[in-house]
Amino acid sequence: MSAFEFFFSFYGLLLGLSVAELVGGFARVLHERQRVRFGWLTPLLALFVAVDLVTFWNQAWVFFRAAPFNPALLLVGLIIAATFYIAASITFPRVTAEGVETAIDLDAHFWAHRGVVFGCVFAANAMVWLLLGALAGISEVWAAVWTPRLMFGVALFAACTLAGAFARQRGVVIAALLVLLAYALWNMARAASALFATGVWTPAVGS
Repeated sequence: MSAFEFFFSFYGLLLGLSVAELVGGFARVLHERQRVRFGWLTPLLALFVAVDLVTFWNQAWVFFRAAPFNPALLLVGLIIAATFYIAASITFPRVTAEGVETAIDLDAHFWAHRGVVFGCVFAANAMVWLLLGALAGISEVWAAVWTPRLMFGVALFAACTLAGAFARQRGVVIAALLVLLAYALWNMARAASALFATGVWTPAVGS
């Protein structure tokens, strides 16, 4: 087992729990849909959190693939993934704990908990930025990772997640969520375009 495989068996498990919590929350809401007012803010927030989780999985491959084994990296991975788990677990309400007669408004849930969700997503990403910044300070190779495009993305992400967490004007919060989601989906569309541009892959039929 390589150092990365050992690290990712731990880090990936924790991120996987966040995915399970997010999907499970949505499933529980669907199960209780007769007493749920869906709205659109919480589903959009859940989509953003899900796409950012995919981004974190991708970052693990890009940034940690060549990392040596070190307990400090396991601790960093634990803190980052645990912070993301909190965000994922709060995105949807715990419908089974609210009583069968209690109506659930997902828009109201969004406004009550958006600070924690956006704040945790920002904190998890900020820890990765700090780690990459520290590596850039001691290595020219890592310094080259900080391209203008990456720095723009970091600034945009930080501004919008902080606005989503702390802005008092509802219009500002909604605009921040829409910008974050649009930027995340745009990055996924670019990745898909690059995949198809390479001719995708050959099926392993008959092998």
